[in-house]
Parts: sequence; structure tokens; C-alpha cells
Amino acid sequence: MKPLHPRRIDVLYEDDDLIAVNKPAGVTTAHDAARPDELDLQALLEARFGRLWLVHRLDRDTSGIIVFARNEVAHRALSEQFEGRGVTKIYHALLVGNPTWTERTADIPLRVDGDRRHRTVVDVVCGKPAVTHFRVFQRLKRYALAEAIPETGRTHQIRVHAASLGHPIAADELYGDGKPIFLSQLKRDYRPSNSEELPLIGRVALHARRLKLTHPLTGAALDLLAPYAKDFNAAVKQLEKLT
Repeated sequence: MKPLHPRRIDVLYEDDDLIAVNKPAGVTTAHDAARPDELDLQALLEARFGRLWLVHRLDRDTSGIIVFARNEVAHRALSEQFEGRGVTKIYHALLVGNPTWTERTADIPLRVDGDRRHRTVVDVVCGKPAVTHFRVFQRLKRYALAEAIPETGRTHQIRVHAASLGHPIAADELYGDGKPIFLSQLKRDYRPSNSEELPLIGRVALHARRLKLTHPLTGAALDLLAPYAKDFNAAVKQLEKLT
């Protein structure tokens, strides 16, 4: 992947107290000790905006909206909102298969770092409460575009809950089959122009679409929306054409 320039990160909202950006897939939210030489989103943004305070995280391969505080007062107020479940987080995901349901709530306890692969696992005895609301709003060829609203914030929660319902997120190596979406697999007469076909989307097909929160100082209601990442949008548009 080419090095990411801070000015290529789309700013969705900015004032003196917070900044919201559309996080690209393939970059960690903050410094990762496992990738010491890799720039993270916080570092990239600080090169452009100055010091920022971490409020919440997105997985490395998840794209979409993320918020950073720009001062300590805003950081405390935003952290309290996220910890107190005062923020509505809405994700869009491409689920494998065609669910028989339109709306479904996964109320399934989860335990983080529960196996040799360091995955989050379902554990009804020792797991912590975890709730995710799913709604399918578009049925596509071999996939379903769904909304996922987590009430809790367990690591990989949406990914585990989707898999537990029998419809893992597309291209998820940890909780699904990890297979990228290729146009040639969906369209019989398609032949790539190059010898090696690139996938429509080759990472976890999960996008943080929307955040509803209260401004940490003014108290105003904020409803922030993140356009689809290029690969996520390409996959959805191609699947729509084949449906």
C-alpha cells in the first residue's frame, strides 16, 4: 500500500474542540506496537492539525468515521459519552449470503482474546455482555448490505456477531472465509483486462457510516456521515448491477 498523506484524509467535521475524519482502510487508529514502523491515523492527523486526543478506535481494516478531541476538556466529555453509551454508532457491512431475516438483534456475550488466534469468541459463561442490532436494507447477488448498530463496544463485536448469525462479513479472514469479492466470480462472461484480477474489495467489508453524538462543549446535536470508501462503494455498485 502506498504511504498515506495526511491531506488525503477527508475531514468530515472540524472545530476548535473536535475533528471527525473518514478513516481509510489499512491504517491503525493509533500507534500499534506490533507495527512500530507504520504511521497511524492519529500521527498522520497530528502532522496536519497538531495534538489530538484519542476518543475511540476503528479496526485497521475498517473504513469510516472516527472522532478525535482537540483539547483535554473535549476529550473528557467525549470519552464519557462513548463510555456511557451516549453515542449512536451506525456501520454498514456486506454480509455473505442472504439472511432469512430483515432485522435481527445479536445479544451474545463475548470474550476478547479467547483462542490461539487472539480472536474474540462467544462465551455465554465468562463473556461480557454484547449487543448488536442488524438490519438488511439491500439484498445483492450472494451478499446482503446491512446496517449494524452496536450497543456495546467489544473488540471485533460486529464481526463476531455477524458470523454467529451465520452471515459473516465479506472478506473477513478471522471470522469468515476471508475470500475477497471478485467480479469474475459473480459475472460468468467477465474477463479481466490484466492477467491478474484485482478484487472489488479484499479487506473486511465494514464501514463506519454514521455517528450521532453531542458536541462536548456547546451541547449541540451532531449527526456525522462518512461516504463509502472507494473499494466498499465499488463492491456495492457492481453487486447492484448484477442483482
